[in-house]
Amino acid sequence: MGVGPSTKETSKFRFHDPLLKIMSEDQDLNLMGIIIQGTPQSEAEKVFCATRSAIVAKSMNVDGAVVSIDGWGNSNIDFVSLLDALNDRGIPTSGLSFVGTAGKFVVESPNLKGVIDINKSKDGVETCVLGENSMDELDARKAVAVLKLKMRKEK
Repeated sequence: MGVGPSTKETSKFRFHDPLLKIMSEDQDLNLMGIIIQGTPQSEAEKVFCATRSAIVAKSMNVDGAVVSIDGWGNSNIDFVSLLDALNDRGIPTSGLSFVGTAGKFVVESPNLKGVIDINKSKDGVETCVLGENSMDELDARKAVAVLKLKMRKEK
């Protein structure tokens, strides 16, 4: 979701997505699919898209979901709306987002617990250094671990 901080994700990153790699290799998980959700302009459309994505996940009878976003600001509404819509349907979630020193999202939700900050810069700000503003394998492993704990708690 969203446009990344300065869009520093390379095509190599997209073809070797760390989250997809970690989740597809995990023997405890059955990766059922990937939903790519856009970021519409209006808040009503953002909530509509999040609700539709959650309905798709629920219809697939998933046990949990990891939501990632590579943008911030207005895109936080899409991210949080999707986390909320999934949790409203009883689907445990974890998330990955660039948070940095801001330490907060544009909107608030109790479903933001367990969101992994993908920022790598020492100062906690967006940089022009490739890799400091995007997810890596350690971030993906943390998100999967959080998801597994939430799924275990649900059962």
